[in-house]
Amino acid sequence: MNPQFWDNRYATEDFVYGTAPNDFLRQCANYIPDGPVLCLGEGEGRNAVYLATRGYNVTALDQSAVGLAKAEKLAAEHGVSITTVATRLEEYPIDPEAWSAIVAIFLHLPPFLRREVHAAAAAGLHSGGVFILEAYAPGQVQHRTGGPVTNPEMLMSLDQLHGDLIGLEMEIGREVERDVIEGKGHTGRAAVVQVLARRG
Repeated sequence: MNPQFWDNRYATEDFVYGTAPNDFLRQCANYIPDGPVLCLGEGEGRNAVYLATRGYNVTALDQSAVGLAKAEKLAAEHGVSITTVATRLEEYPIDPEAWSAIVAIFLHLPPFLRREVHAAAAAGLHSGGVFILEAYAPGQVQHRTGGPVTNPEMLMSLDQLHGDLIGLEMEIGREVERDVIEGKGHTGRAAVVQVLARRG
């Protein structure tokens, strides 16, 4: 949760996690209704830019200004624009019923903050809006191909997410193993949890 750590990680010409969107997000994109989309912990922008190319009005949130500068560059290269906000998640108010979708891809937080952010995200969706998440599950400590494996409390299980996302109906909720190939940062077999949840 240190902005300087992420600024240093993103301070390279390469995109640490690649420029292609996350596979699970791509699978879920057709479920997103029209309207504004909020991407949490968006880093270098690959997912926000992808959604912008599909016509969504996207706000990308991250604590790293360096990562978001790369996100804006990537958006320009794709001929789209995104709104970027450099801030800590705990300092950003997610307005109730304001978003068509909220996206959290490999966003790992301390448990108390995870619960707070996920609850705010659930409340931040308007009727029919969706929350899309992929994250490393506890089994990732066996793979060590990405994620906070040295801080396993920041990994998350499907049971925990059921508890976090009160008021949403899970249309997809599963823990699986799959090959995650996303730049140098995520490469190899991984244990992940995937969620597509909708507000009624």
